[in-house]
Amino acid sequence: MSELENSEQPAAAFSSELKGATNGGQDSCESPDNMKDVSLRFDLAAVYVSDAQHNRNITFDASPPSVRLYLIYNHWMLHVLVYVFILVDLALALFEEPALIPLPVWATSMIELICLVAFAVRLAHFAKVVPRRIFLRDPKNICIIVIITLCLLDMIIYGALKVSGNYAVRWSRVLRPLLLVNVTEGRQLRRAFRSIRNALPQILVLFFLFMFSVLIFSLMALKLMGKRNLETIEGAPYFTNYLDIVFDLYVLVTTANSPDIMMPAYNYSSFFALFFILYIVINTYTFMSVFLAVVYNNYKKYLKEEVRQLVRAKRQKMCHAFSLLKEGGEEPVVSKAHWNRLVRLVQPDITNAHRELLWNVSDHHNRGHIGKVAFVQLADLLNIQVITLKSRAHPLHTWIPAIYESAVSKLICRMVRHRMFVYLYDAIILVNAVFIGLDEEDPVVSSAEWFFLTLYVLEILLKLYTFEPRTFFARHHFWNWFDTIIIVSALLATVINAALKSSGGYTSRQILDIVFILRVLRLIRVVDSIQRFRAIINTLIKIGPLMLTFGQLILVVYYIFAMVGMELFKGKVQFFSADSPDPAREYCGNALLKDTLFARNNYCKNNFNDVVSSFVLLLELTVVNQWHDILRDVTHVSARIFFVLFHIVVVIIIMNIFVAFILEAFIIEYIVEKNDLQTSLEKKIEELNLCVEQDHLDGNLVDAMETQDNDMGPADTPSTKPTIMFKISSKRYSTMDGLLQRMFETGTDLSAEVIADTSEDMNFSNPSFSPA
Repeated sequence: MSELENSEQPAAAFSSELKGATNGGQDSCESPDNMKDVSLRFDLAAVYVSDAQHNRNITFDASPPSVRLYLIYNHWMLHVLVYVFILVDLALALFEEPALIPLPVWATSMIELICLVAFAVRLAHFAKVVPRRIFLRDPKNICIIVIITLCLLDMIIYGALKVSGNYAVRWSRVLRPLLLVNVTEGRQLRRAFRSIRNALPQILVLFFLFMFSVLIFSLMALKLMGKRNLETIEGAPYFTNYLDIVFDLYVLVTTANSPDIMMPAYNYSSFFALFFILYIVINTYTFMSVFLAVVYNNYKKYLKEEVRQLVRAKRQKMCHAFSLLKEGGEEPVVSKAHWNRLVRLVQPDITNAHRELLWNVSDHHNRGHIGKVAFVQLADLLNIQVITLKSRAHPLHTWIPAIYESAVSKLICRMVRHRMFVYLYDAIILVNAVFIGLDEEDPVVSSAEWFFLTLYVLEILLKLYTFEPRTFFARHHFWNWFDTIIIVSALLATVINAALKSSGGYTSRQILDIVFILRVLRLIRVVDSIQRFRAIINTLIKIGPLMLTFGQLILVVYYIFAMVGMELFKGKVQFFSADSPDPAREYCGNALLKDTLFARNNYCKNNFNDVVSSFVLLLELTVVNQWHDILRDVTHVSARIFFVLFHIVVVIIIMNIFVAFILEAFIIEYIVEKNDLQTSLEKKIEELNLCVEQDHLDGNLVDAMETQDNDMGPADTPSTKPTIMFKISSKRYSTMDGLLQRMFETGTDLSAEVIADTSEDMNFSNPSFSPA
């Protein structure tokens, strides 16, 4: 494994390092009797289980002081602070030259210095947790040290040159996003980079073959069309320069200059169209499709192996925890008392009912203890999102029982619970959509909007009357919160807008814009009522963490290219307002752009004069439409290398990997059923008669977003229902690693694997989570 992989080690490396990390070289995990303080054993076991639950594979020192420091190191607040400092460090580009909001050099330097000190303190904390020899061999730690050192050195040199009035370049800014990759919390991003690096050799082989095809076609184009004295639409010679032909045909692969590049030859002779058709079929459709296939195959292969290693390391952690808490002789077990104490340490906020439910799943034979196979499943059990619903009586049932239990009241409640109530309001939303598209200045349309708002407010009031309010606004009832916030906000915004409009002297355009947005957002509710739509949205929500990971990957690449672009091209293109009298406005302040499509299309705002403009420009290059016009003749023809390199890295490699991974994740989440452990948990809930009634529910509801009959759970007849009931939150995973494990468990027979280790106690098969 290489430079970014040290803290995510394979199973064997993890085991061997852990044995040497304990006091005196003894393996405290395999010798729990040597640890006289029972609480220390539980603390250490809780750390192992927590690491397994969150897929942390850090080889920490198992001594009591280091364990306490490790617990502090993994506190969620410190993780948040790390990302805050990273974002502040990256955001400094907004205030540094070329700046969107200029600040003095000393101010940005002080902020950067504070961020670097924070990173150094975090690294020092990590050094106290990890054995020294492991810390010094970890490439990501070395990388952070080098980045901090280089940034400090660059800061000093830049400040000295600025004070002396000399030209200076902040070259270390390209290193800032690498901190996001190398901090401990960035393991998902490191995994993405590693997978790209591993897949790169095969990608490069195909890319060289693709470029060979482009070069061959370019040579044919030069010989076929270069001597016919043709001209482009701008009056320039057509296909007479070989390097220009290579560039134009490369752009044609992206279809950005089609059919413009073909028209001079096509106008000369229709037979030349065959040349371009053949080129597009071979390079655009064949090679680009093969690129996606190669990326998909290789990226999936290497990521699959990483996930296998992740699973092995997680099970080793659970084995270490088991060895600390085991009791008995020939067949070691963990008692219920020890198990309960451990779960309370790992997840202090878990309810007693939820904990008892998990124990019943693990000890399905009711023996009062569990073996290693059942114990290993604890980390996965804790990662399954279980919704706990408490049956509560409606406050009106307590305050005015006679009225609330009356025949009229019961009729209202039955109407609100009926499926037709949902359909009725879906129809109202669709009718409202028609009125939203009409002219809001029309008195009839304006009055209709008040009518629809009244109906929506009435819907909320009826639901609050029917369902217990605290359950209605439970944190997992997303659509209830969504409806209420949208409707109340729309009502307030409409009232404010009407008041401002009636007062005169203020157009209230911004308030009106907010009103329009809120009106349109109401239409989203209709999506949840259509089963196929729900299934797709359900899947998109589950792969959300994946999109976030690739969002960080894109941020890193964009930031690096933006910093380089700002140094190379700042000030080359200027933007002038529409009413500017400056004649340079006609050519964006650059004489090279005079009479070009760039200037005629008013692309002047596409520049590298600040970090925001740079990111917008890079996004346009990613979309590839008109990207050749954006980069043409800004400085020198060699500047094309920068833009072509960006296209290769982002569009051909990263975006193909993103598409491939989204495709795999979507297919898995869309068609694969729940795993055995989730099924066991659901069956246990049903066996104990603690399940939420789902007679009227479809199986593909968005995770934790109920909108139909069981929205509030049991509330009207608490005497006939259990006090607490449970529901599995579909197949959603609380961690990205859980999603990855799910993606690849269908193609890998992990249940047949045995983790090899020098200790007999470490040899065990993957547990089979069969229901009782």
